[in-house]
Amino acid sequence: MKIDETKKGYKKLLVWQKADDLAFQVYLTTKRFPSDELFGVTSQLRRSALSVPTNIVEGSGRQNKGELRQFLNIALGSLSEVEYLLEFSLKLKYLQNEDYVRLEFIRSDVGGLLWNFYKAL
Repeated sequence: MKIDETKKGYKKLLVWQKADDLAFQVYLTTKRFPSDELFGVTSQLRRSALSVPTNIVEGSGRQNKGELRQFLNIALGSLSEVEYLLEFSLKLKYLQNEDYVRLEFIRSDVGGLLWNFYKAL
């Protein structure tokens, strides 16, 4: 899916686009996790990955920069949780090494963009 560059608001933010891709890729990849982990690591990883773009969206809908910073701070915390859960999933061998490297690359990219956005406010 391509993001329409003529749209306004959060959809124009590169950080949101990358965070959205991270959440999407996590959902696709975790479909291959063991079914007995559906309510464990799978669910936790999906929720933390989805928390990043949704907090960017919610913060962007607020009326001032202080509230936006608060939601970006939550997104940064969720991104740290994703980092740990990716490492944990690799250790459990739920993730193949190439999937881990791919997801960690996206996560790191989102982290840099998110931190720069947070600092710029």
